[in-house]
Amino acid sequence: MSSLNALMVAIDAASRKRDESRQVVQERQRAQQAGQAQMDQLQSYVQEMQRRWGAHENQSVQPEVMFHQYQFMDRLQHAIGLQQRVMADLAIRLETAQKALMACELRVSSLRKVVEVRRRDLALAQMRREQKETDDRAALQFFRRSFGLQLQEA
Repeated sequence: MSSLNALMVAIDAASRKRDESRQVVQERQRAQQAGQAQMDQLQSYVQEMQRRWGAHENQSVQPEVMFHQYQFMDRLQHAIGLQQRVMADLAIRLETAQKALMACELRVSSLRKVVEVRRRDLALAQMRREQKETDDRAALQFFRRSFGLQLQEA
C-alpha cells in the first residue's frame, strides 16, 4: 500500500509539472501570436507606404525625398527580417514547450496506468486471500464433520 501512496505522490508531482508545462505552452502561443501580429503590422505598413509612393510616380519628387523613402523602406525590410528570425525562434520555443508538455502528459498517463495495474493486482490478491480463507474454513468444517461422524461411529 505504501508503494501505491508513493505512486500517488508521484502522480501529483507529475500533474503539477504537466500543468506548469501547459502554462508555458500557452505563454509561448500568446508570444507567437503577438509576434505574428507585429509581423502583420510591419507588412501592412510596407504595403501602405508602397501605395502612398506609388501614387506619386507621375509627380516629380526631389531626389533627397526619394533617397529617404528608399532608406526608410530598407529599414522596414530589415525590421521584417528581424521579426522573421524572432518568429522562427518563437516557433522553436513553442515546439519545445509542446514536446515537454507531451512528455509530461505521457508521464502522468503512465503513472496512472501503473496505479491502475497495482490496484487491480491488490484487489486480485485480496480476492485470492478471501477465497483461500473461505476454502480453509470450508475444509475445516468438512474435517470437523468428517471427524465428528467418525468419532460417533467408533
